[in-house]
Amino acid sequence: MKKPLILFLLLPLAACVALPPKNSDNICSTFREKEGWYDDAKSAFEKWGVPIPVQMAIMHQESHFVADAQPPRPWLLGFIPLPRESSAYGYAQAKDETWGSYQDKAAGWGADREDFADAADFIGWYCNISHTRLGISKLDAKNLYLAYHEGHGGYQRKSYLQKAGLVQIANKVAKRAKLFQSQLSGCQRDLETKGWFF
Repeated sequence: MKKPLILFLLLPLAACVALPPKNSDNICSTFREKEGWYDDAKSAFEKWGVPIPVQMAIMHQESHFVADAQPPRPWLLGFIPLPRESSAYGYAQAKDETWGSYQDKAAGWGADREDFADAADFIGWYCNISHTRLGISKLDAKNLYLAYHEGHGGYQRKSYLQKAGLVQIANKVAKRAKLFQSQLSGCQRDLETKGWFF
């Protein structure tokens, strides 16, 4: 009787963890599976002007749409847990300080890094600052991602030039944004009309 009781008690906890989309490489499949995500990404686009495919490409790279994603924890001697190297957390992998700034300036203190709508809005907010402060086009997924990863100061210092691997990742984000744009052009009308519900 103990095992069924334990499973029964754990079920509510498992239900609280949002699973990532089954096919995260296809934006249409993702939006069809995750009800409300398209509207959330569209709201962020309308608010900040950062295209939906750019938002989603950045989020795909940062967390693969895992709500509670965190950097790996280092271990001492293989069994003693050490502090994580970064406070990055959630869909957008926002760090504590940057998320706090977003809450203070744009979202309010109820914003949650495990909430997709808040994460999409955060990416739009941050990329809008990159556009205003650094002059990066809101269509330029590569440089928006470099500024997102390195911070605005790091981008201005061109710290990414010393990180060949990061530049390759930024190119991959740009390529994915183009793929997502192509995919979205084929399903956006259905997403707008919600015709795929019927």
